[in-house]
Amino acid sequence: QVQLVESGGGLVQPGGSLRLSCAASGSILSISRMAWYRQAPGKQRELVASVTDGSSTNYADSVKGRFAISRDNTKNTVYLEMNSLKPEDTAVYYCNAILRITDSTISRNYWGQGTQVSVSS
Repeated sequence: QVQLVESGGGLVQPGGSLRLSCAASGSILSISRMAWYRQAPGKQRELVASVTDGSSTNYADSVKGRFAISRDNTKNTVYLEMNSLKPEDTAVYYCNAILRITDSTISRNYWGQGTQVSVSS
């Protein structure tokens, strides 16, 4: 069984910074893509940033230049460094991974439980 466990959320003032972490555990053979999504109240879940196993990254326009995604393949962990936070960044942030478990020939999509990020003065 695979688990994605997020940490690092919290309350921060506008202009502040937070670092989210997500560790994948279980019988993992390979992880092709890790990503962060977010969902604000009353809105659809949206992609924030993603990173492939080849270290290619992709960002939502709203976070470009402020957020940075990275991964540590030795720890099956993805990070999201968030700087210059704005009130509109307030949301539940979800970790996502497309991975293949041992004894499987296909990759599947997995989600973490989410961590709240609140930006307010």
